[in-house]
Amino acid sequence: MTTNRKQITIRPETHKDYKDIVSLVLRSFKEGTDYSDGTDIVALIEEIRDSEYYIPELAFVAELDGEIVGHFLFSHFPLSETAEGGHGGAKDTDIVMLAPVSVHADHLRQGIGSAMIKLGIEKVKELGFKGITVEGNFRFYNTVGFRTSSEYGIYPVSGYPMKEPRCQMCMETYPGSLEGEGGYVVYDMYYNA
Repeated sequence: MTTNRKQITIRPETHKDYKDIVSLVLRSFKEGTDYSDGTDIVALIEEIRDSEYYIPELAFVAELDGEIVGHFLFSHFPLSETAEGGHGGAKDTDIVMLAPVSVHADHLRQGIGSAMIKLGIEKVKELGFKGITVEGNFRFYNTVGFRTSSEYGIYPVSGYPMKEPRCQMCMETYPGSLEGEGGYVVYDMYYNA
């Protein structure tokens, strides 16, 4: 996938990219956030890759002039029927989670994150998933089509969205695709989430 914005190329990640992805994520979160030095994010990426929830076709890097400047992935995410958690297996869901998303610290606020996510959403739609869940800055994610998850009957049970529910968001991949899907976003399948 390629976008015209700054000739960013988005492609599936490969094993050869892993070292560069680790460096990118550490620097992105250390310099771009006030809540993580990136080590927990790297651990989460590795945990997702080692799980049944990993979808290799939906794990991407973004390149600019041959340099990896972004990384993001979508993974199977079964909603919990109760706030206490418990999930079916990865194959029991038509919903994916977008997380984590990283942009190189030297390229923040240049449209790379938006370009990555928009192209990734198109790939999720092509693969036939019903919806996408994400936790993050609603001011950013609303600009690419996400809405507060409670509008779909999907509720957070921990973390920052409990204080600011707009930070837990979802997107339908086609009109009405999340109808009747409700539940709870519980990350108990991951130690590092």
